[in-house]
Amino acid sequence: MPDLARLLQLTFGYSSFRPLQREICEATLAGRDVFALLPTGGGKSLCFQLPALARDGLTVVVSPLIALMKDQVDALQASGVAATFLNSTLGEPEARSRLRGLHRGEFRLLYAAPERLLLEGWEDNLRNWNVSCLAIDEAHCVSEWGHDFRPEYRQLSRLREALPGVPAMALTATATERVRQDIVTHLRLREPEIFVASFNRPNLTYRVIPKDQPLKQIIDFIRVREHESGIIYCASRAATERVAEALAGRGFSARPYHAGLDAATRAAHQEAFLRDDTRIICATIAFGMGINKPNVRWILHHDLPKNIEGYYQETGRAGRDGLPGDCLLLFSAGDIAKQTHFLDEITDEQERTIARAQLRQIVHYAESAGCRRSELLAYFGELFPLDTCGACDNCLEPRETYDGTIVAQKFLSCIYRIAQHSRFSVGLNHLIEVLTGADTEKIRRWGHDRLTTYGIGAELNRTRWASVGRELMRLGHVAVAEGEYATLELTESGRELLRSRAPVTLTKPMDLPKARRAPVRRAGELACDEILFARLRALRKELADERRVPAYIVFGDTTLRAMARYYPETPDQMEGIPGIGEKKRAEFGAIFAEEIADYLRSNARIAFD
Repeated sequence: MPDLARLLQLTFGYSSFRPLQREICEATLAGRDVFALLPTGGGKSLCFQLPALARDGLTVVVSPLIALMKDQVDALQASGVAATFLNSTLGEPEARSRLRGLHRGEFRLLYAAPERLLLEGWEDNLRNWNVSCLAIDEAHCVSEWGHDFRPEYRQLSRLREALPGVPAMALTATATERVRQDIVTHLRLREPEIFVASFNRPNLTYRVIPKDQPLKQIIDFIRVREHESGIIYCASRAATERVAEALAGRGFSARPYHAGLDAATRAAHQEAFLRDDTRIICATIAFGMGINKPNVRWILHHDLPKNIEGYYQETGRAGRDGLPGDCLLLFSAGDIAKQTHFLDEITDEQERTIARAQLRQIVHYAESAGCRRSELLAYFGELFPLDTCGACDNCLEPRETYDGTIVAQKFLSCIYRIAQHSRFSVGLNHLIEVLTGADTEKIRRWGHDRLTTYGIGAELNRTRWASVGRELMRLGHVAVAEGEYATLELTESGRELLRSRAPVTLTKPMDLPKARRAPVRRAGELACDEILFARLRALRKELADERRVPAYIVFGDTTLRAMARYYPETPDQMEGIPGIGEKKRAEFGAIFAEEIADYLRSNARIAFD
């Protein structure tokens, strides 16, 4: 077995592996098929890049995204790795040149989309190129139950027939148990070694606040993060345009990104974000998958996501470099109503039922008073071992509780009385109308204005009753019936609670936080000389612009912060700083060392513990 640790240090400049990386590399080098589920930022790419350097032949990487291919190839070439990609962005002369290089065995890695690999005649190419591994990135695209199904991924099993003795590797960042089984089955993985890392992203902080004057809330949030990159996710194209325009008008560097923009504009906005020319992207979910920008410091959701899986994937784009990241979700009952309206228009009943269940899960997450990290991990079947994560709003500032026995009794009684009177159940909205004494045609037609529970809840408004109802669902006292209509029913524990009148503790609604104007100080962030860090960041951007690549291709923020802490004045003194391999030290070491030495001629070193 080759010395993987030495190869990692020499090529990529890292002295240690992230969880499961070494084991995955060793399994594929032993010729085994592999399924690897590593969270965003967990270092999936290294699991096929490092083995590609440790063995003869070509590693073919299947990737669904053109932007990701170029991004990863640029980064590999900057580290001295012979890698290339083939996709529709290349002109014919350049594509032919790369094909000639592949026939001559000049490359260790080839990135390509599934459609290209499945073209007629390509099976012969693959057989002639001495392929030693087939790595399928974003493998959840193979499953209809995944959040980004792509039919062409189903055809990749043909490559297994064309390359029968070549080990395959399927990699993804998010997959429930059902999606994992789909991946193994449809890609025809042969007795694969399965690696599932923790879904926990300990460097991310999660917060949810009530949406109230969202533009002001966004400005308050980003004003203390002006020099950091972030993504604002919006539910509609119009919202992305509106928010980006409002921020730009106030002097912030922000641009929109959505599927309604022409391809050239989308590409230009994405490139500006990758190169730090634009700090903020206001985007629909069309943006982000495969964006390998490690120094995204925050993610803000302007609207409620459709499901927890999408929310986890989107928040996972923060802090991919291992440094801290902030995730903020603006939540309002109005967003629930909007989403429900869209779901009602879905014609397929099963699809509509699944979408409604997913919406309830993300609403439960948003309203929950429990540890947010625990709830996210539980969705993926993982148990968080601690009572508090210390890095979400509910753990840092636990919400107040109150004696909710009376309101719970009223809510549960109303469900019971309606079912007893009408022999059918109703949905949440109708139930609240009965509780608050609304005068509607349905209430009169069904005789619900004659119930003893009619109007007994006038002390709370509709929004508060909806919140009470959803909390009783979370607590397991009320269930939502499956099927076309999302009607409410008492569970066994709900019936017992109604009989026993046992005390019920409920959580007070979220309060609006006080605006903070002080600079953000995040736990876990490497302390360094911030003035020197800013100078090194400016130098990095200058070098990256000269080479027409994103800034992090030169060095990541982790590397710059380490330089600004340890003050290396020569390339030799950069030994041990993360992210500086041999090729990068040879190319950039002297330039950065001179910048640091120049800084120290007029500034004192800061001593760090």
